[in-house]
Order: sequence, then C-alpha cells, then structure tokens
Amino acid sequence: MEIIETGFDGLILINPRVFKDNRGYFFESYNQQKFLEAGIVDEFTQDNQSLSSKGIVRGLHFQAPPHAQSKLVRVIKGAVLDVVVDIRKSSRTYGKHYAVELTEANFLMLYIPKGFAHGFRTLEDNTIFSYKCSDVYHPETEGGLKWNDPEFKIDWQIEDPILSDKDKFYESFNLFISPF
Repeated sequence: MEIIETGFDGLILINPRVFKDNRGYFFESYNQQKFLEAGIVDEFTQDNQSLSSKGIVRGLHFQAPPHAQSKLVRVIKGAVLDVVVDIRKSSRTYGKHYAVELTEANFLMLYIPKGFAHGFRTLEDNTIFSYKCSDVYHPETEGGLKWNDPEFKIDWQIEDPILSDKDKFYESFNLFISPF
C-alpha cells in the first residue's frame, strides 16, 4: 500500500497493492494496522454507497462538530472527479481545494479528515461510489458549500451538472462561517 501526500495536512491518497491474474484481481481496501501506521486513527462506524449516472455532481458536503466525519472514499465501478475543500480555519490550506480522479481501474482511495467539504462529479454512467465514515449521519449537523463557487477555482469540467435540490442552494464561501 502506497501512501501519497497531497500537500494538505491529513489528506492522504492511498494506492493499494492490487494482485491481478486471469481470474480477476484482489486488493485490501482497508487494513486497520496499515492505516494506523499511515496516521489514520479513525474508527469507521458507517459505510455508505451511491450509484450515479454520468454528469452528476454531489457536494460539497460536510458534517459539523460534534458529529464531524472523516471519510475513506473510493470508486467500486466507473469513475469520478473527487474534490475536497479545506474548511479548517487554522489550516494553511484553508479555502483551497484538492481534486483527483478515482476510478475502478486505478483503485485509488482518498482519506479525508474532519474539516473538509467533499464532493464529486461522475465521469461515467452507473458509477458506484463507496464511503467509510467515522460518524453516523446526523442531519442536524449537515452542511455544504456551493459546488461551483468561483472562490475555489475548481475545474469540474462540466457546465450544467445534475444536482440535488439542496446542492443548488448552498451558500458561497465568502458568507461561510466554518465550524472547524
């Protein structure tokens, strides 16, 4: 398992060792000991999975304290442009974003610590996305930021995505008061 630094404190890209042969492939998608060695100390308490068509944007979402979530995300089928924004006020990368393609072919996983807003754009139809979360869902602490806020300068490579109703109306970063 290769641990790849991203330039954001605590945000880690994980490239698992994949064993392929004529039967298919095998890899460890989670190994508590190896994750502890990489500095990932979260206990994951909920797994989520979504199915999306091409051209969907989900996010940018977070849960505020006391129910903030760290996440370990990956693509099971298809491909996404995965995006996080650092919303930790004391961070040197506050308000900056990180983007990476996660695909069924590259097997990459992204560990997202508490204090990041997270979203993704689907690049293929029938994309299955998996999240391991360090806290269960609490709707009363759910928050979000405007997916296409010009402050972030995120190149989503799409002009008119399909959005949920709530994702259409999240606030701009210049009005945002971070709970982190």
